[in-house]
Amino acid sequence: MNLTAQFEVNGREQRVSTDAKRTLLDVLREDLGLTGTKFGCGEGQCRACTVLIDGKAVQACQTTMDEVDGRKIETIEGLANAGKLHPVQEAFIAEGAMQCGYCVPGMVMATVGLFRRNPKPTAAEITAGLNGNLCRCCGYVNVLKAVQRAAQIRKEGR
Repeated sequence: MNLTAQFEVNGREQRVSTDAKRTLLDVLREDLGLTGTKFGCGEGQCRACTVLIDGKAVQACQTTMDEVDGRKIETIEGLANAGKLHPVQEAFIAEGAMQCGYCVPGMVMATVGLFRRNPKPTAAEITAGLNGNLCRCCGYVNVLKAVQRAAQIRKEGR
């Protein structure tokens, strides 16, 4: 079944005619050229494809186009503002929270979604918020440090 979906991606209106059951991940990468959102497992288990839909972290590989009509989508490409990285991105860099970097966009987007739900998460809430985001290189220690750094920056209002 074909569908013409109208939605916003990173502040820009988009209109895509495609199969209604095609995944958002495919449309982002193949039709819109937004390749920062990664294909990992294709089953919603690794969360490499995490994007924000109406501010909530979701797996783009499990979201079909008929679910995004009229919605607001944010990808990793939309976080920087006027050439300045988002504080979460800066914290990931400062803490060396990546090795191969493949999982980083999904982790960053999950973190931004967490902060929008809970502006001042505890360490336990951070761990719970990132539960399910898999890192092939097992860089979890630095990822948690990065998220805690970003949370501290938020608490300090910087």
